Amino acid sequence: MGKITEKTTLAEILKEPKLVEVLEKYNFPCLACPFARMEIENLEIGKVCDLYGIEVEKVLKEINEAIKE
Repeated sequence: MGKITEKTTLAEILKEPKLVEVLEKYNFPCLACPFARMEIENLEIGKVCDLYGIEVEKVLKEINEAIKE
């Protein structure tokens, strides 16, 4: 998997269990939302962070560090 950016969709991120753990740490609401499951291919992580007041820079930094592990 390449570098995760604000434009990366949740569908791409959710393919990697260690990245899901990072999102869970930030209480990402989309992980349990049935409506998000229907649109997951189009939901960009940056937009979701903006909607829910999650610091996108912190999330992206942790996700990209987890990819390197």
